[in-house]
Amino acid sequence: MTSSIQFLDGVAPLTNYGLIRVAGDDAAKFLHNQLTNDFVLLDLTQARLAGFCSAKGRMQASFIGFKRSPTEILLICDQRILPATLKRLRMFVLRAKASLTDASPEFGVFGMAGSTLQIAIENRAISASGVWAKADFDGISLIQLYPADGVARALWTAPISQPAPTGPALTQALWDWSEVRSGIATITAPTVESFVPQMLNYESVGGVNFKKGCYPGQEVVARSQFRGTLKRRAYLAHADMAMSAGDEVFAGSDATQPCGIVAQAAAAPAGGFDAIVSMQISAFEAGGVHLGGAAGPLMALSPPPYPLLKDI
Repeated sequence: MTSSIQFLDGVAPLTNYGLIRVAGDDAAKFLHNQLTNDFVLLDLTQARLAGFCSAKGRMQASFIGFKRSPTEILLICDQRILPATLKRLRMFVLRAKASLTDASPEFGVFGMAGSTLQIAIENRAISASGVWAKADFDGISLIQLYPADGVARALWTAPISQPAPTGPALTQALWDWSEVRSGIATITAPTVESFVPQMLNYESVGGVNFKKGCYPGQEVVARSQFRGTLKRRAYLAHADMAMSAGDEVFAGSDATQPCGIVAQAAAAPAGGFDAIVSMQISAFEAGGVHLGGAAGPLMALSPPPYPLLKDI
């Protein structure tokens, strides 16, 4: 596998993301009661990865959420599912002092990677470090993400009145590939309600808090974790043939039913396609997994690029 270091350095405008603003005295409490992560204890120096689940524990959306002020939280999500997600969230507001709006037209979102990101951090003397750390300056929020093959990455979010970050141009395609190589999938239209959070390893990358109160689907998510019923995990995969979110994968020994689903995929700059695939643990361990059918292209599988959480 070709290292991301050869390709990832620069700034990419991310038009595939949208933002939901949750504003009001109860903004954090409201999200705390709806999402898989703790928003009541969220401060201005951190961001949160979180899922929005159905009553059956299936993820309807995923977010990177952060506070712009004590009463304003922004949720970054896939633009294509934002309208339906916003509509669903609004159904639960009831008497909470919180208003939800589509803030996408007001903000720009950029991906930064490699030495370009490091220079930006050094120039602004940003001390906060680590995955999901957030720094604010000049109305800009910089959120540090999981790396891709060891290359540092971050999201730069700012009002559209702010100039774009400076640095070499990085294409959306390369950024999408870095997202795959980070091992953390975003819910998009083809995968809505396809996964319990642990099927995408969200509990291992800071996306699920098992000590917080109830939220939709909480019992299913907790039962999957503590009763040993989880049989699927997310892994990295490579294939010579194009892959897309929602594609099914099959074990060579069973052509009758899929053993997993492609959660996210992107063209690899060195050729072929890379993907995050949520599949049966037994299928990953056995190998011989094929794209599209038991006779389809053989996929090269590898573990996720972070340790899986075993103890809560």
